[in-house]
Amino acid sequence: MNRWLLGTAALVVAGTGLAFALGRTPAGAGPAAETGPAPRATARAARRDLGSYVKATGVVRPRVGAEVRVGSRASGVVDRLLVRVGESVRKGQLLAELSASELSARRDQAAAALASAEASRRFSEADLTRKRRLAAEGLLAASDLDLAVRAYAAADAQVAEARAGLASAETQLGYVRIQAPIDGVVVSISTQEGETVAASFAAPTFVTLLDLERLEVRAYVDETDVGRIAPGQSAAFLVDTYPGREIEGRVESVDPGAEIRDNVVNYVTVVRFERPKDLVLRPEMTASVRIALEVRANVLTVPRRAVRREGGRPFVWLASGERRFVTTGASDDTAWEIQSGLRDGDEVLLQDPKKAEGENAR
Repeated sequence: MNRWLLGTAALVVAGTGLAFALGRTPAGAGPAAETGPAPRATARAARRDLGSYVKATGVVRPRVGAEVRVGSRASGVVDRLLVRVGESVRKGQLLAELSASELSARRDQAAAALASAEASRRFSEADLTRKRRLAAEGLLAASDLDLAVRAYAAADAQVAEARAGLASAETQLGYVRIQAPIDGVVVSISTQEGETVAASFAAPTFVTLLDLERLEVRAYVDETDVGRIAPGQSAAFLVDTYPGREIEGRVESVDPGAEIRDNVVNYVTVVRFERPKDLVLRPEMTASVRIALEVRANVLTVPRRAVRREGGRPFVWLASGERRFVTTGASDDTAWEIQSGLRDGDEVLLQDPKKAEGENAR
């Protein structure tokens, strides 16, 4: 009987200890563990350029004269085509050549006509000299002298006409050599070797050249912002090919006519820029444009979230918990200029500490 009571007591004690052990939760584990206050988001007052901007989407386009369609002013068969698409060419470089046999024959014919006219003029000149001598001796009628003078003048005019004909034939012969009018890159080739071209009504295009050094951005600015845009303003843009690489430029002009896209009125703003030497830009690239309206350089700033107001007066919370009234200036989408009340490196809270304490208490 005593043994049974002792065994039962032992089982009760063991069960109680096990239940106590299972009911405890180690410190820092599980939902019952106590947690400290959440870390507070802070930022430091720092100097940077601050300004207001107009943002727009644009397209990279060639400037006027940067894209040239090179054609032929002569008709004939293409004998040689000396360039390929993508090849860089220099101004004056030979691009193609037409068959020159027919134009060469015309040039030779004109040269022969000039030689004949010069021979006729020499004869007329000698005849006029002889008749002037006879007229001076009284051996020639005045009318005969007049005829000699007129014959020489006609011969001289024929020489001038023949010389002009030769110059025209040589010019036409020069048209068989198609040369690059600008420095650039061959964008396309429209005519191949062996093809016959006719230049009766319009010059057929051989190749299209593009000067990649003379590009611009045509930005589409919304009608609500175009009133603040003026030539000379600084601008910058990004292209998808070089993410994070801003290219600096300047507003060249604002087109007076509007372009309506999806019932939205836009005005084309031309941004000129100098291409960085390590980048290659091409027409029709999409550009994200930022036009500076007012820029303040090297001013003290804090994030917009750090500035609060009380009775119209702006203030910030320092990381130490002190509330500091400040004087603000310009702002953009991310920051406020601090004109007084803070110094470089001062640490400010991005959230109201009272609200943060309330959230931690919950």
